[in-house]
Amino acid sequence: MAGKPSTDVAVIETAVVALRRSRQRRALAGLAKRRGEQAGRHAGLPDAVFELLDAVEAAERPGSALTVTEAAALLGVDQPRASRLASQALQAGLLRRQADQHDGRRSLLALTPEGGDVLAQIRTFRCGIIAEATVGWTAEDRAALAHLLTRFVRDFSAITQH
Repeated sequence: MAGKPSTDVAVIETAVVALRRSRQRRALAGLAKRRGEQAGRHAGLPDAVFELLDAVEAAERPGSALTVTEAAALLGVDQPRASRLASQALQAGLLRRQADQHDGRRSLLALTPEGGDVLAQIRTFRCGIIAEATVGWTAEDRAALAHLLTRFVRDFSAITQH
C-alpha cells in the first residue's frame, strides 16, 4: 500500500495502537487490582504469568502445545524470562510439564485444572469489562464489532505471522 492511508485505515491504526498501549500498561490487570478482582491466592504472581497461561491455553489444541522457548516468542520476552514465568506458574500449580510425544528431548507446558480455573476467572472479568464498556451499545453494534474484530485479527495474523 503506497501513499497516504485512507481515513478509515488511519483510524483503525490509531485504535490498534491505543489497544497495544493499553495492553503494555497492563490496564486490565491494574483495573482488576483496583476493583479487588485479583486471582485469589495467586494474586502475588506477576501479571505476565497469567499472560503465559493465556498463551498455553491458546496452544492447547490436539497435537499442539508450547515449549518455554515458543512461549517466550509469543509473549515477546527472552527465553530466561519465559523460563522464570513458567517456573512461577509450575510452583503455583497452574501449569505442569509434559513430555513431547514426538520429541522426547522437549518438555511441553500444559494447564492444570487449577490453571484452567484461574483463566476462567480472568476471562469472566475481561468479559465483564467488555460488557461494561459496551453497555450503551445496541446488540447489533456489539455483534458487528465481534464479527469484524475477529475477521480483522484473523486477516492481520495471516499477514504478520508469515
